[in-house]
Amino acid sequence: MASQDSREHLPPQLIFNPGTISKFRVPQGEPVDLSTFPTRWDDRESTSRPGRNLARAEAEELLNEHRIELARVQELLWASDTHALLLILQGMDTAGKDSTIKHVMSGMNPQGCDVSSFKAPSEEERDHDFLWRYVKKLPERGRIGVFNRSYYEEVVVVRVHPALLEKERLPLKKRGDGLWKERYEDINALEKHLVRNGTLVLKCFLHISRKEQKKRLLERLGDPHKGWKLTPEDFEDRMYWARYMETYGEMLGATSTPQAPWYIIPADSKWFARPLISHLVIDAIRSLHLTIPEISIEKKKLLKEARRLLGEE
Repeated sequence: MASQDSREHLPPQLIFNPGTISKFRVPQGEPVDLSTFPTRWDDRESTSRPGRNLARAEAEELLNEHRIELARVQELLWASDTHALLLILQGMDTAGKDSTIKHVMSGMNPQGCDVSSFKAPSEEERDHDFLWRYVKKLPERGRIGVFNRSYYEEVVVVRVHPALLEKERLPLKKRGDGLWKERYEDINALEKHLVRNGTLVLKCFLHISRKEQKKRLLERLGDPHKGWKLTPEDFEDRMYWARYMETYGEMLGATSTPQAPWYIIPADSKWFARPLISHLVIDAIRSLHLTIPEISIEKKKLLKEARRLLGEE
């Protein structure tokens, strides 16, 4: 982490403390109006270009420091072998989920980190309950699991596109309006169970504006190295933008809980989103107050003997 002196030179918006973090945390209960949450680091028109450039430079410096700290706390998580961390990334197409994983997790030991990306379910997956394929990918104790999209697709994308629900072959009596409330309850129960058993659940909604998404789609269309990422659905879903925002808003309010809160990340500014998310991961692991396990007296004796034998070779 940055030293106290260096943090004092950061723009106020980039000093992540409980007060600033609370601005991004979703309260439990009422549906969220996403139009009231910023998609950029600073929406004030008066912000000067020099000020923005300074903030970007400071954010990159902070992210580099976070990477060093991420490696340290990951080692504590791994060594203790008592907890796991599940980081869920949700958002519209081009919101920056892939690049967040690349830039934030790059300092970690890949042996202790698993990334799972979820596309359209297979026939086998459709023949199970809606949580089945996600539960199979949950991280083991000591590891960090990253979900690039998650079971929240089942209460957002499936709800926006009802034809997808038909493919799940649910009993007719289970397809009414109460289905979504029941799925929220199932998700909250799963996450409560995970937390009770030692898995931290950290959820980030990458909040991108429709204007910024258009810009990124056009950039991908013009870049032969990024065009492969595009699918027809990326463009078709723009027609449902308002419906997505409404559905995401309801979902965020219904599933942000004390044990597994949601954070709405301003994703138009990737350079701001990355150190914010890395801070959340670091803070979550630090909250466990983990330490390197002490070596038992018996093991110390074995190590002492091994040292003696090596010295005699």
